Amino acid sequence: MKIVIVAQVFLCILCSNLLQAQDLFQTVRGRIIDQDSRMPLPGANVVVIGSDPILGSSTDLDGAFKIEKVLLGRISLIITYVGYEEKVIPNILVTSGKEVVLDVALNESLTKMEEIVISADKDKSEIANEMALVSARGFTVEETKRYAGSFNDPARMVAGYAGVSGDASGNNFIIVRGNSPKGIQWRLEGIEIPNPNHFSDEGATGGPINALNSAMLANSEFYTGAFAPEYGNALSGVFDMRLRKGNNEQHEYSVSVGALGTEATAEGPFVKGGKSSFLLNYRYSTLTILDELGLVDFDGVPKYQDISFKLYFPTRSLGTFSVFGLGGKSSIISKEYDEEDEDKLLEQGDYQADMGVVGVTQYWPVGAKTYLQNSLSVSQNGSGYVGYEPDDQSNLVQLDNAQLDKNTIKASTTLNHKFDARHNLQAGIIYTHHYFDFYNEYFESSTNSFVINQNIDGDAGHYQGFVSWKYRPWEDLSFVSGVHAHSTTLNDELSIEPRVSMRWQFHPRQALTASWGIHGKMESLTNYYSIITDEAGNVSKPNIDIGFSKARHYVVGYENKLGINLLFKAEAYYQQLYNLPVENLAGSSYSLVNQVEWFTDRRLVNEGTGENVGLELTMERYFADNYFFMVTGSIYDSKYKAMDGVERDSRFNGNYIGNLLFGKEFEINSRGDKKKVMGINTKISLLGARRYTPIDLEASIAEGKTVWFEDRAFSERGDDVFIANLGITYRIDRKRTSQELKLDIQNVTNSAARIEQYYSDLTGKVEWQDQLPLLPVLIYTLHF
Repeated sequence: MKIVIVAQVFLCILCSNLLQAQDLFQTVRGRIIDQDSRMPLPGANVVVIGSDPILGSSTDLDGAFKIEKVLLGRISLIITYVGYEEKVIPNILVTSGKEVVLDVALNESLTKMEEIVISADKDKSEIANEMALVSARGFTVEETKRYAGSFNDPARMVAGYAGVSGDASGNNFIIVRGNSPKGIQWRLEGIEIPNPNHFSDEGATGGPINALNSAMLANSEFYTGAFAPEYGNALSGVFDMRLRKGNNEQHEYSVSVGALGTEATAEGPFVKGGKSSFLLNYRYSTLTILDELGLVDFDGVPKYQDISFKLYFPTRSLGTFSVFGLGGKSSIISKEYDEEDEDKLLEQGDYQADMGVVGVTQYWPVGAKTYLQNSLSVSQNGSGYVGYEPDDQSNLVQLDNAQLDKNTIKASTTLNHKFDARHNLQAGIIYTHHYFDFYNEYFESSTNSFVINQNIDGDAGHYQGFVSWKYRPWEDLSFVSGVHAHSTTLNDELSIEPRVSMRWQFHPRQALTASWGIHGKMESLTNYYSIITDEAGNVSKPNIDIGFSKARHYVVGYENKLGINLLFKAEAYYQQLYNLPVENLAGSSYSLVNQVEWFTDRRLVNEGTGENVGLELTMERYFADNYFFMVTGSIYDSKYKAMDGVERDSRFNGNYIGNLLFGKEFEINSRGDKKKVMGINTKISLLGARRYTPIDLEASIAEGKTVWFEDRAFSERGDDVFIANLGITYRIDRKRTSQELKLDIQNVTNSAARIEQYYSDLTGKVEWQDQLPLLPVLIYTLHF
């Protein structure tokens, strides 16, 4: 409540100190480059659509343009260049506290200039990666802020896309087309990085809060299958995020205070008049506010902090260099007390996690049609847990201890050569080396001793290489073909993965797409190094030789632009999973395709299979005339087979996903010196229930740990999940500042679906993990 009162007082003070009436303007600038060669395009024309008198600019020798005196609000730009297809950038938000800086790539035309028809009918979700033709979606920073309940988190935002399901329990899993969330690959600045979520686990992709702030992002992409040849070591999806460059002409700052954290962002040139720039963001958690207000119950207060940055350095002869970094630390001490005696501690768990990556990338043009993209990065991620129970004297006794740490060095180089408007070739090599230290033990009450599941200090390498060729025989037809290959030094496993895709724009408003490819992924290193003790007491590491999990992806799609701002899209897919690690035991139903724990303690063999099949529909009305909507629907089926040979539902087979998103902005009592806008956004989702394996309560009580009826694996379902989110924003623009107050409410109806069961050794009962309850988050942001 204190935050609300302070924000209201602050806004009242601002409203009472009006300046003399004057129009509010901002500068819009950026750079225009060739889509394939990345070379600047001097002389391109950039015009604000509908401006009177006409506002526009032409690019200089570096491809840079600047348009000054642009009125605040939303504008659209049209960009034209002789011999290139025009591009329209629609509904750009122009505010007073921050310049608009754009990087735009144009596609070379196969026809003569006089044959090109000027039209503002373009797809705003266009992908920057010219090799990605299928199952790809671009998103902007503004979208991460606009989708209700996303908390400015791109990972939560993509849960509104067709075929993508979030995690109703709040763990921020990204479940794509029924696949395990482990199959997601996170990338930053073109480099694979560790899971960037706070409170994340080794080998998992979840975590309730993303360490990367959306204010740092440039336009980025999310892929849901049939990946381009450059993407390897991923099965279900790729999150390819890019950091924006800091403003290289003026210093800009922003400060945010909210229930999830307090943060500050700074950017600007290193030297006035220079072309280099910096961008820096730091955030510290303030979740104690929600806990103290009783709005959430964490059984302990989560603490976290994160930092991210990008430094940009253009040079005369060696291209441009970018130095970037992302780091996050999180911890929580969770305590559970007796329901009848609130002072009696039953158990305590101390959890901590951290991740970090620092890297440098070089874009180096080595000719008019060729460039090299080089990168080098060092990353670290670790997670640990220590569990305690009090003895008869209330002294804490350790029962569990796990510490999983991994350090990674990664180097890559990519060569891109544009032969002409029809042919573009891309080839690259990537080397990754991991150094790891895994230790895991638990107390076995039956033997009154600790059992060690993992105790390894080692290293392993991973080689990758790819070739990708794009061919455009005609203006409306594109093919991409190539191969990705990778191998690991763990066991000399080699995977060669051919891929091909096409896009046919058979009508100015309609297109067909298709793709096929093989994709493979290493399991998390913790699974390779499990220590297993047999009945005779022999200790071994039998999983060191397991191979890559693999899948064949088949996708066909249809797109129809029903209007300037209205798109209908349909995709059907079939994924044939094979070589899946399953328990090497006749009659076993265990498969890593369902894994959510840190590691497995079972002997594995690559004899599992599975399949995912589904249909996805999207109707999207892009933001225009102050409103947008998106309706997505997915029906799918996800199955697997283990050594028992029985086809079963996978853990993540929810069968259907439905989303409705709507948002509208209203201009309120604006005048020349001040612009006020209110926005209302909603997201309503209905998710099919998650599958779970029923628990053998009698055996669980006897053994003091969870025992499942494994012959009935994932035969039961939790509740279907209904989630309604609401977002309300209020923005005030003045001459040099922009302020925003945002209330983001997740699960506004406080629905309480039961997700899955677990056994509680404290109560001796089977308990339910419920849907994350109502969670309101208030954020105040000042840009200046």
